[in-house]
Amino acid sequence: MRKFQLITCFLLFGYYFGVAQQNSIPEGVPYSSIEPQIITDTTEWDTDDPAIWINKKNPEKSLVIGTDKNENGALYAFNLKGEIVRTYSGLRRPNNVDITYGFPYQDGVIDIAVVTERLEHRIRVFRLPELEPIDQGNLVVFNGDAERAPMGVALYKRPADSTFFVLVGGKTGPPDKYIGQYQLEESNPGKLSITLVRQFGKFSGKKEIEAIAVDNELGYVYYSDETVGIRKYFADPDGKDADNELALFATKGFRKDHEGISIYKRSDGTGYIIVSDQQANRFWLFPREGTQKSPHDHPPVKIIGAKTIESDGNDVTSFSLPPYFEAGLFVAMSNGKTFHFYNWKDMAEKTLKFKK
Repeated sequence: MRKFQLITCFLLFGYYFGVAQQNSIPEGVPYSSIEPQIITDTTEWDTDDPAIWINKKNPEKSLVIGTDKNENGALYAFNLKGEIVRTYSGLRRPNNVDITYGFPYQDGVIDIAVVTERLEHRIRVFRLPELEPIDQGNLVVFNGDAERAPMGVALYKRPADSTFFVLVGGKTGPPDKYIGQYQLEESNPGKLSITLVRQFGKFSGKKEIEAIAVDNELGYVYYSDETVGIRKYFADPDGKDADNELALFATKGFRKDHEGISIYKRSDGTGYIIVSDQQANRFWLFPREGTQKSPHDHPPVKIIGAKTIESDGNDVTSFSLPPYFEAGLFVAMSNGKTFHFYNWKDMAEKTLKFKK
């Protein structure tokens, strides 16, 4: 019995020591824990990814758009109190969502949310804030290949000419050219179309790629190669180095999966790339602008423990959203069919900067 107890203790010590090592904080990197300001109403199935829509005329009426992942899933709109105010149901496993502003449509411009609908191998497009679908259900990606069923999505509005692109990642894919980039436009009055302009991006093959984020102002795209790190490329498909990987960072210290990515932006080009360390229930922050050494050098600058559980997607804004989030808002998915709203003031907590 004593031998059995010793073996058991040794195994338990090894397990907890391994977890501690996986969850250890790199030397010199600040760490803090935060509480959510608001936890949203629950959805029906399984929350997965949020995106913040800013009402620039009435910031207090801004919304958080979130997916509810199921074969009979939905898209939800929450107000800043976390209350469900609109729902679009009947989506076939909606996965990720992103938002862009000023999309040309029917002789005007509108704000839109784009969602991946995994079981239908397509993207869907919704007018905001109405949450009204404006596509015809025919925006199929990767030629409908079931192996590359769409999961991750991010939108890029090219500053030079305001061309809109949708970047999509599938459930699986090749070791190179994993991400599909499509031009999105109104090709005929009231009719949307997508055109494949490039496939790019390395993939380790170890798990999958879901989280994608685009920095419109600086012109970069980031995506999570789960269990490996964050890969960085140029967002403009027409650049001479468009297919060259610029960086692979966040390769150490994560417990397992690299998940949701969002970018906290300041007007001077600085800010933070925020990445979910899913199984550790924490978020790593990296400098948006890089370092003096290189704009593609992204060492960790802070780690934040949160109350989210197994967080997939997240989004952030430095825009002031009164009355609760005047310093900015960070939103993260959590198990339990909810999203958590965090105040950026709590995220910053003396070690980080606010928007200039």
